Amino acid sequence: MDGPDFSKTELVPAIAQDAETGDVLMLAYMNDAAYAETLATRRVCYYSRSRQRLWRKGEESGHVQHLKQIYYDCDADTVLVKVEQVGGAACHEGYRSCFFREIDPDTGNAKVIAERVFDPADVYKK
Repeated sequence: MDGPDFSKTELVPAIAQDAETGDVLMLAYMNDAAYAETLATRRVCYYSRSRQRLWRKGEESGHVQHLKQIYYDCDADTVLVKVEQVGGAACHEGYRSCFFREIDPDTGNAKVIAERVFDPADVYKK
């Protein structure tokens, strides 16, 4: 089977991009099991480095990602998943994209450039 070369590294970066708009939603990681599950189910699965286990996107929030297309790069060590983002937000902080802060290159200061889609306190009742 073609795809990323997990013999080079156990985890490969996985970029999630909105299939319709082209917006970059997030960066996560996949191992071979997450990659295989994503292909088998068409629901994007990642490997959580903090939890040390498979992480099925949206398992807590309900904001799942349905796989539309999948690519791997020329070095076979990065994956691009084009997704349908359910619920409008990919970010656990409640934003559509995890890239909701913009850095001013002149000052190094960041500003939030997006609106929250949901309140994390309401979704992640821990």
